[in-house]
Amino acid sequence: MSDTSTTAQGLRAAIERSGYYPSLVAEAIDSAVGSEPVLSYLVHQETTFDQNEVRRHVTVLVLTPTRFVVGHTDEHPSDATSPTPYATTSTETVRLDRINSVVVSRMVANPAEYVPGELPREVVLTIGWGAVSRIDLEPAGCSDPNCEADHGYTGSTTADDLSLRVSVAGDGPDVVAQALAFASALSEAIVRYGR
Repeated sequence: MSDTSTTAQGLRAAIERSGYYPSLVAEAIDSAVGSEPVLSYLVHQETTFDQNEVRRHVTVLVLTPTRFVVGHTDEHPSDATSPTPYATTSTETVRLDRINSVVVSRMVANPAEYVPGELPREVVLTIGWGAVSRIDLEPAGCSDPNCEADHGYTGSTTADDLSLRVSVAGDGPDVVAQALAFASALSEAIVRYGR
């Protein structure tokens, strides 16, 4: 792992670089992290288009020696409840022993020509700790093609608390590399913590 003071400074610099209400985002993350050192982090800004409005969202992921911290900050246009635009920021802190899955999906171009160590075109990082689950159901059947019986349903449950997609084209190679480094650090940390 890197020097934790350097890592904390890198986190602050990444929040500043995002340019997305850095004081608000940093204060929320600092409050959630507390006095623990920062071992790894990922800052991801996403811009979406909602009819005639452009909305921004930033997600900050932080790994400490005992916890995984997730921060989300969104901006909102003025509405009936507020005459001026406003932002909401929230953090969630999860003990490392609660995390039960870290899934990294990589998309590479020309897989036959892939060179180990080359950055993927995009990465989807999915982290599950049991707060949110997705259930996929489908009708169950049997091998008899003439059977008309109701066999009920079959399906699977997937932990899907956080899913974050980064790409070289949209976010740049540094963010994709940081996502892979964060996923690796988090995977190692939850193995050390054990369940």
